Amino acid sequence: MLDPRKLHLLRELARRGTIAAVAEAVTFTPSAVSQQLSALEREAGVPLLERTGRTVTLTPAGLLLVEHAQAVLEQLERASAALAAARGGPSGALRIGAFPTAARVLLPPALADLTGAHPGLEPMVAEIDPAHVSAALRAGELDVALVHEYDFVPPVTDASIETAPLFSEPMYLTDRPSIAAARGDAWITNKPGTLCHTMAVRACQAAGFEPVVRHHIDDFDTVLAFAAAGQGVALVPHLAAAGPPRGVPLTRLPLSRRTLAAYRRGNGGHPAIAAAVTAFRAAVTRLPL
Repeated sequence: MLDPRKLHLLRELARRGTIAAVAEAVTFTPSAVSQQLSALEREAGVPLLERTGRTVTLTPAGLLLVEHAQAVLEQLERASAALAAARGGPSGALRIGAFPTAARVLLPPALADLTGAHPGLEPMVAEIDPAHVSAALRAGELDVALVHEYDFVPPVTDASIETAPLFSEPMYLTDRPSIAAARGDAWITNKPGTLCHTMAVRACQAAGFEPVVRHHIDDFDTVLAFAAAGQGVALVPHLAAAGPPRGVPLTRLPLSRRTLAAYRRGNGGHPAIAAAVTAFRAAVTRLPL
């Protein structure tokens, strides 16, 4: 019988690429991960890994098992959700991930609704960039998360993650009538590696140029303050653009940012997850969109 915990490690190895990265994600030592994967090979009866020095790759049998592992782990999530529903209403810890704008604007009213309707729930919020959400959900560090996707940048999810759409908002450009008109300007973007940074770069590339990025800032309030100080131009979403500093004209662009709730595939029926998504959607109806 194949151990689901070892299947989880194999799936993480397929996603993360190295045993060291898997060990860091699941808070094991690399040697413990290696031992568990070796035990899985013995259970499977066929080689799952090819080891060349410090490099480990999956064999064709290993890749085949990863596909089946995803289906097995999804069914276990469904079983866990069904058992939670049988025990009664939502209760216990609920680990929520959110990007900063959502944490500031959407989560306060959503959490008020959620805890008011389900006082047994204990929401625990952590800010996280959407680029890192899939890994955090798979590792069990989060139960549900708010993520976003932009035009030019699809959401960073995989086959182990499901999403539920929540709302869409327009994007604005500071100080200029169009992205093309900002060709010669200094730019203010989020940090490299974030979806916001990738969106800004690709939007400029679509307009025919590479942006000259002077500042890397994740907080949109600070971005707007820098724009007001003449430190560059920036793209900001609608919810971050409410009440901009004086002297920062905003041009609405034919671009949008879409926010979604993300959770492990098969876990959408869990009472706590379902209650959280319901609260998110109720809070959306009160947003200034």
